[in-house]
Amino acid sequence: MPCGQPDSGAAPARYVLGVDVGSTVVKCHVYDRAAAVRGSSYRKVESLHPRPGWVELDPEVLWSQFIGVIKETVQAAGLHMRQIAGLGISTQRGTFITWHKRTGKPFHNFISWRDLRSAELVNSWNKSLLLKVIHVIFTVLHFLTGSDRYLAPSFLTFSTHQTSMKLSWIFKNIHEAEEAARKNNCCFGTVDTWLLYRLTKGSVYATDYSNASSTGIFEPFTKCWSPTLCNLLSIPMSIYPPVKDTSFNFGSTDSEIFGVPIPIMAVVADQQSAMFGECCFHPGDVKLTMGTGGFWNVNTGEHLFASRGSLYPLIGWKIGEEVVYLTEGSISDISTAIKWAQDIQLFTNVDETAEMAQSIADSQGVCFIPGLQVTGDDPYLCASFMGLKPSTSRNHLVRAILESVAFRNKLLYDIIVKKVHIPLRTIRADGGVSNNSFVMQMTSDLINRKIEKPANVDMSSLGAAFLAGLASGFWTDKKQLKKLRQIEAVFEPQKDSEEYRPAMDAWLQAMKHSPHW
Repeated sequence: MPCGQPDSGAAPARYVLGVDVGSTVVKCHVYDRAAAVRGSSYRKVESLHPRPGWVELDPEVLWSQFIGVIKETVQAAGLHMRQIAGLGISTQRGTFITWHKRTGKPFHNFISWRDLRSAELVNSWNKSLLLKVIHVIFTVLHFLTGSDRYLAPSFLTFSTHQTSMKLSWIFKNIHEAEEAARKNNCCFGTVDTWLLYRLTKGSVYATDYSNASSTGIFEPFTKCWSPTLCNLLSIPMSIYPPVKDTSFNFGSTDSEIFGVPIPIMAVVADQQSAMFGECCFHPGDVKLTMGTGGFWNVNTGEHLFASRGSLYPLIGWKIGEEVVYLTEGSISDISTAIKWAQDIQLFTNVDETAEMAQSIADSQGVCFIPGLQVTGDDPYLCASFMGLKPSTSRNHLVRAILESVAFRNKLLYDIIVKKVHIPLRTIRADGGVSNNSFVMQMTSDLINRKIEKPANVDMSSLGAAFLAGLASGFWTDKKQLKKLRQIEAVFEPQKDSEEYRPAMDAWLQAMKHSPHW
């Protein structure tokens, strides 16, 4: 029977779908009540690079991939669309599009969070006198009031990862978008908003708190789009969607798409979704995702922590009256470097890399410098190897790449311990690179903490499904979700972190020599 066609004999809704629209892959899993995967499908996301540093996604291709993986997953599981109780959608953060409110026609392709077109604008703003004045004003306000609401703006700096500067670039460079915005006919949306709009044929225009707070334009303290930032960057306030709860009935897909309407019960940003999938529900719970990038997220409960430097306050999720906040630190380009090493045939299968790294005592002084440092403050920094010798082998190069991941994990962990004044509880890892036993063990050794790895590392899909399942009544509460967790491995410290000191010191020295290269 064709997938999505009505079936009088179809069983009642006993499954939920979790779709993760990531930076490199669109994945879909269908879960039963035990949270076991009954069927899966994935398609690679093809990035477009129209100019050096620009990263875009074709909206029609992404739409086709999204619909395709859902249909393939349901079919692979031998199910019918009528058996789906709800759909949860997890999406990459900060990637956005603008379109005409009346026609639905996009003004441009999706602009990826990895896009660097705003680099000059970012540099100009960060050096501007106006930004220095803003810092002074908000520093005074923070001193007088003691409110953390004024702390973040007191050291506001822009980066190319933020949506704000790229959106400002759009209105400076795409006349049609600027003109539509002036006439109140321009819609802005991150990937989740645009998918909701398409799935409901334009009847639902919304986002959730996790995605909104990840744009850098949404004020997590007031839970509103920031008029101050928009005035500063000349971005019209009329373009933004309403913000809804994360676990929420957003409406149903148009019945023409899948043959029957499917309730859309959750939309969530990918890192927050992975956090929920890992059941990091308590203050002090830590989630480490190692995928395209690396993300350390700490559950800070009902308290929002603003901090100078490498950590950012975010809304994790909002469910009814409950608002959970996170603090996040990020590392750029983790799996990208590993994929590059595979492309130049340093190894055939990524599963070989842990064994290659473990087969030698050390990297023989070879250091791998990633494309962006932990703070991500130098968009022009190029990846490089330092310390190459005639005796350097493939194993040394692979080990150097993997060590750089563990070293950056250590740096971020130390920042979190220093700045987040909450006792850290469990640390749970996910993402493709968490399958690498060398990286996991070395990270555990360096931070001297136990790290859990789940049986299923596609936590963003599971988190979206969990949130959708709660909204639809498929699962009753978080207590039930915690019982569904399955741990595959636990990495406990085996070496004193001091044993890594010479290698890490050499790597830090190499990092110091690399900026602006």
